Amino acid sequence: MAIRLSGLSSGLDTDSIVTELVSAYKIKKDNYKKDQTKLEWKQDAWKELNSKIYNLYSKTVSNLRYSTAYKTKTTTLSDTTKASVTAGNNSTNGTQTLSITKLAKAGYLTGAELTGASDYTSSTKLSELGIATDTSFDITIGSSGTPKNISIGADTTIGDVVSKLKTAGVNASFDTTNQRFFISSKTSGAENDFSLSASDADGTAALESLGLTTSAVKVAGQDAEIYLNGAQYTNASNTFTVNGLTITAKEETGYNADSSRKEISINTADDTKGIYDSIKNFFKEYNVLINEMDSLYNATSAKGYQPLTDEEKETMTDDQIEKWEKKIKDSLFRRDSTLDSVSSSMKSAMMKSYTVNGKTYSLASFGISTLGYFTSSANEKNAYHIDGDSDDSATSGKEDKLMTALTTDPASVESFFTQLTTGLYDSLDAKMKSTTLSSAYTVYNDKQMKQEYDEYDDLIGKWEKKMSDMEKYYYKKFSEMETALTKLQSSTSSLASLLGS
Repeated sequence: MAIRLSGLSSGLDTDSIVTELVSAYKIKKDNYKKDQTKLEWKQDAWKELNSKIYNLYSKTVSNLRYSTAYKTKTTTLSDTTKASVTAGNNSTNGTQTLSITKLAKAGYLTGAELTGASDYTSSTKLSELGIATDTSFDITIGSSGTPKNISIGADTTIGDVVSKLKTAGVNASFDTTNQRFFISSKTSGAENDFSLSASDADGTAALESLGLTTSAVKVAGQDAEIYLNGAQYTNASNTFTVNGLTITAKEETGYNADSSRKEISINTADDTKGIYDSIKNFFKEYNVLINEMDSLYNATSAKGYQPLTDEEKETMTDDQIEKWEKKIKDSLFRRDSTLDSVSSSMKSAMMKSYTVNGKTYSLASFGISTLGYFTSSANEKNAYHIDGDSDDSATSGKEDKLMTALTTDPASVESFFTQLTTGLYDSLDAKMKSTTLSSAYTVYNDKQMKQEYDEYDDLIGKWEKKMSDMEKYYYKKFSEMETALTKLQSSTSSLASLLGS
C-alpha cells in the first residue's frame, strides 16, 4: 500500500478531502452491500423455514394419505417375559394362544484345555502341540453344506487356525487364559450348525491335538419352536411372522403336569388411541408451522433499520449490534407474497369438505376447528384444536367427537383424513415443483435469490473500483497541486533572496 505524505506545501488535510469527495461512491457501494447482506439473511431464513415445510409435507402429511396409517393394531400379552409381539396392519383382531417349546440356539463348541510346558498364544506354532506334518480337516455348515477344507502344518500358528475358521464361516477365538478354542455358528438354527471332521488319521490326530474332537463340548444349533393356536411353527431365529403378527420368543413357556403345553394369550385390537395420537400429532405439527408462518408474515416493521457497515459497528456494543440485527431479521418475511401464497394454500386445503358414503364431512364434523378470532392469541388464529383433547386447555372440556368417530365409525375417519391430507400434500407439492426460479422441493425462489446475490457481488465490485479510481484521480490532482505550490514557494524564496541582497 502506498504511503502518502499529503498537504506538506498547502497545509490541507488531503486525506479527509479525498474521503469526502468519494463519499458518494462509498455510500452507493455500502448500500449495495447492505442489500446483499439482507438478501443473505433472507436466504438463510427461507432455507430454515423450507426445511420445516418439507418435513411436514414428506413425513407426517405423506404418511396420513394412506389407509395403512389408520389400520394400526395393538397387542396385549398375558406374560411379556415369555415373548414380545407386534401386530401388523393385516393382523386379525381377537385372542390367540401361544406356546414356546424351544428357543433358537447357535451351534457352540468349547474346545478341550490345551496343556503343555508353557501357555500357548496366538503366535504359538502347531509343532508345539505335536502337529509335525502338513494335514487338514473339514468344517461343514448345515446338513447340506459343502465341506470347507482347512489346511494346517507344523509352522501354522494358533492365530492362523482361528483366521482360517473365521474365513470358513464361523466365529472362532482362542482364549489364552483358559487355553481353549471357542467356535460358534454365526447365526442360530439347526441348519446353521457346524461340524468338524477329518478324512485321514493325521487330520483326526490334528483335531485331537487342537482339543476339537471327543474331548471338546459341543452344543448343537437348534431351531426355535412355537405353537400358535395349536399349530406348530419352527424358525432358525426366535422371531416369527405369522398372519400379520411378529412374535419374538424370549423364554420357553414350559409344560403342565399332564405334559400339555403351557400357553400365554395374545390379544390383538385396533389401535384406536394410536390412530388418534397420529392425527393429534399432525395438528400439533401443522399448528406450530402455521403459527410461525403467520408470525413471520405479521412481524413488526423494521423500517429505518439496515444492516450495519463495519464503520457503524465500531461505534456500537456487541449487544447493540445483536439487537439491531435481530430487529431486521425478525421482519424479513413481513408481508412477503411468497410466504402468504404458501400459507394461504395450506389454510385453504385444511378448510375443504369431502364426501364419504354420501355424507359431507369437514374438520368441524370431528370436533376440530380454530378458536374464535377474539378468543385465539395473536398469530394463532389459524391453529386447529381438537374438542376433548386432554392436553388442550382451550377445548379439553368439550365432547371428544374424534375419538367417538374412531371408535364407532373408523372407516369414515379414514376416508376423510386420507382425502384431507392428500389435498394438503398436493397443495404443497404444487408449491414445491421446480421452476426457472426455484429448485425442486423448494417453496421459495432460491435460484432467483442466488442470481440476485451474485449480481450484488458484481455491483459492489463495480462501485469499489469506481471509488478506487476516483481516489487515485483526486490524489493525483492534489499531488500535482502540491508540486506546483512547492515550485512556487521555491521561486518566491529565490526572488526574496535576490531582492534582499
